[in-house]
Amino acid sequence: MTTQSELSTRPADPAQTEHLHRRRRRSKAPYLFIGPAALLFLAFSLVPIVVAIGLSFQETATLGDGEWVGTDNFERLGSDPLFLTSLRNTIIFTIGTVPTAMVIGLALAVALNRPMPGRAVLRALFFVPMVAAGVVVGVVMSWIFNGDYGVANNFLGMLGLESIPWLTSPSWAMFTLILVVVWTRVGFCMVIYLGALQSIPSELKEAASIDGASRWSTFWHVTWPLLRPTTSILLILNVVFSLQAFDVIYVMTGGGPGFSTTVLIQYVFRAAFIDARMGYAAALGLVLVAILLLFTLLRQRATRKAEEVL
Repeated sequence: MTTQSELSTRPADPAQTEHLHRRRRRSKAPYLFIGPAALLFLAFSLVPIVVAIGLSFQETATLGDGEWVGTDNFERLGSDPLFLTSLRNTIIFTIGTVPTAMVIGLALAVALNRPMPGRAVLRALFFVPMVAAGVVVGVVMSWIFNGDYGVANNFLGMLGLESIPWLTSPSWAMFTLILVVVWTRVGFCMVIYLGALQSIPSELKEAASIDGASRWSTFWHVTWPLLRPTTSILLILNVVFSLQAFDVIYVMTGGGPGFSTTVLIQYVFRAAFIDARMGYAAALGLVLVAILLLFTLLRQRATRKAEEVL
């Protein structure tokens, strides 16, 4: 009868040993690939979030040690008129940019998904504003919409119309910013929708056409339901882009005139680097993150319910 000690001293099968070594190497390989990305995420995302949470409970003008104030920074938000103004401006800016860019992008995608002369050139022209730097876009648009010598007012003058204070009037400044941001973002929505449209099987549209469905009926009952997952992703991405919009607004209006175009992320910048209130700025930033997470969760829940109905 073979004892346990004899089994432990018996030489191992070389093939089995090599197989075990190969399995160990394979099990370590994924960690080697995700290691650099994980370190970058830890250094530039997770650690700053933890630091921001700690700062939000302090009163400090620098990134060093500050005075612990508990929840005072968060309690101050409700009585801060500039916070309420920036929150309102953020909502207006998001509602103005997100649906408009998505609807125009979808319309362009449907139009440019059909054979036509110069289709590739048109796609590239509509996408170019998306790859342009926000600062460059802001500088160029500030010149175009300048109230004294801007191209926009010169064009209106040629038509016999009065000049518009695009960037100097509180009632026009936000509209101008929305117009510019929509222009930069339409190409992105168009490209994403184009990819989704080209993945829809042509047999479905042909079957609807054979059944006598019109183009609008085919789009509404065949194409649009298949685009809903893409629309959900685009909606979340566009809301994130709008909540993080800073460079174009900062260059074109600086949050003015007055505070009519000051959005939440710009108020975070102002509180941190102009008013030197790092703790309060951290609290504002956490509110922005909470709004973003809440919207994402609500949208995912609505999408899940819609998929269950379908």
